[in-house]
Amino acid sequence: MDNEKKNALTAEADGLIEGRNAVIEALRAGTAIDKIYLQKGETDKTLGHIASKARAAGTVVVEADRRKLDAMSRTHAHQGVIALASVREYVSVESILNAAREKGEAPLLVVCDEISDPHNLGAIIRTAYCAGAHGVIIPKRRSAGLTSVVAKTSAGAVSYLPVARVPNLPALLKDLKDQGVWVFGTAAGGTTDLYHADLKGPAAIVIGSEGEGMSRLVEENCDFLVSIPMKGGLNSLNASAAAAILLYEAVRQRMG
Repeated sequence: MDNEKKNALTAEADGLIEGRNAVIEALRAGTAIDKIYLQKGETDKTLGHIASKARAAGTVVVEADRRKLDAMSRTHAHQGVIALASVREYVSVESILNAAREKGEAPLLVVCDEISDPHNLGAIIRTAYCAGAHGVIIPKRRSAGLTSVVAKTSAGAVSYLPVARVPNLPALLKDLKDQGVWVFGTAAGGTTDLYHADLKGPAAIVIGSEGEGMSRLVEENCDFLVSIPMKGGLNSLNASAAAAILLYEAVRQRMG
C-alpha cells in the first residue's frame, strides 16, 4: 500500500476529514462533526462557505495557524481545513436529568471544565459509566469532544453514557442548582474534606482542567469546594484520577 493511501486510512481511523471538498461533502451529508479547524488569515470564499455552513449546523469552528493544521494532518493535503468527526451525537442536559428521574435515582453528573486532553476525557467517561453516573457535560469551547481518540480511551463507554455539550458552564451550573442539584467542585484548597461531602443527593461533580483547575466563574458557582487528602509533596492529581475518586466516594455513600 502506498504512503498516500496509508495516510488517508490513518486519518479516517482517527476521525479526521481533511481538505475542502471532503469537509463540504461531510457537512452536506449531515455527518456528525465535532469541530472544524480553519486556517487563520485565509479569507477565500470556499473556507467562508464552510465556516458559515458549519456554524449554521451548530458545529464549533476554531481558527488555527498553519503549523497546528500541519501537525494534525495525516494526508498533508488539508488545504486549510480539517474537520474532526464525532463518534456520536450529543444529548441535552434535560434528557440526562430525565433519565435519572425515570430510574428513580438521584442524578449523578460529571461536569468537565475545559478538559482538553482527549485521553483524560475518555478516561473520565469510562469511569463515570462504570460508577453509574447518568451523564457527562462538557463546554463547547476549549475542550476535547467526542472524537475517536476519546472513544478509544473510554473503552466503548462513550457508546452508552450520554454526553451533553453546553455553550456556558457557569450558566449551566446555575440552572442545575435551580433544579435542586448540588454542585461539588474539586479544588486543592477546598473547604470541604472529601469524606465529609454529602454526595448521596442530586450531585454534579466538577473536574477542572489539567493545568489550571476550575475557572474562576465555574468555581464561584459551586456549592462546595472539595479537597482530596494528599500525602507527599504533590498537591494535585490527574483530572481523570480526581474524577474517579469523587465518583467512587459517591458510589460508596449511595450504597450505604
